[in-house]
Amino acid sequence: MPLLRQIAQLGHPALRTPARPVALPAKDVLRTFVDDLMATMLDADGVGIAAPQVYDSSSLFIVASRPNPRYPDAPLMEPEVVINPEITWRSDEVVKGWEGCLSIPGIRGHVPRPQRIRARYRTLDGSEVEREFVDFVARVFQHEDDHLRGIVFLDRLDSTRDIICEKEFRKLTPP
Repeated sequence: MPLLRQIAQLGHPALRTPARPVALPAKDVLRTFVDDLMATMLDADGVGIAAPQVYDSSSLFIVASRPNPRYPDAPLMEPEVVINPEITWRSDEVVKGWEGCLSIPGIRGHVPRPQRIRARYRTLDGSEVEREFVDFVARVFQHEDDHLRGIVFLDRLDSTRDIICEKEFRKLTPP
């Protein structure tokens, strides 16, 4: 049965330390960790989570967009385990979108990010994947990829005026 892991909060060094590459193919201990990571993300109503957010310095994250209380309009996708990612292309078109973070509860930021990206990464069995992501899923991918580099969404803001409390954010997105 998967374990719910504690989520590191802003200010903890785990969130500012670059992640280390993961050796593949995955051993049982890594598969168990991924199960724990998925359970932790689902329990917290996340649409993604990175290993550093649970105090693990592995270069690994999960992208799992789906409608939930924190992101009611998120598109539905199958969860994707992303290991040792590299963003190989970013579109010139940059759009602002609201982001939150399980490690920074209670606030949202209006973050500028490329609308489309292309990425290369590995799966748990070691297979290489090259894939393009757009709109919300591209945003989630970039947000989680930043965690692997010790970056949080607040670092990407144009201005501190682009930060709001969760309560005010909910007024912008009625049910």
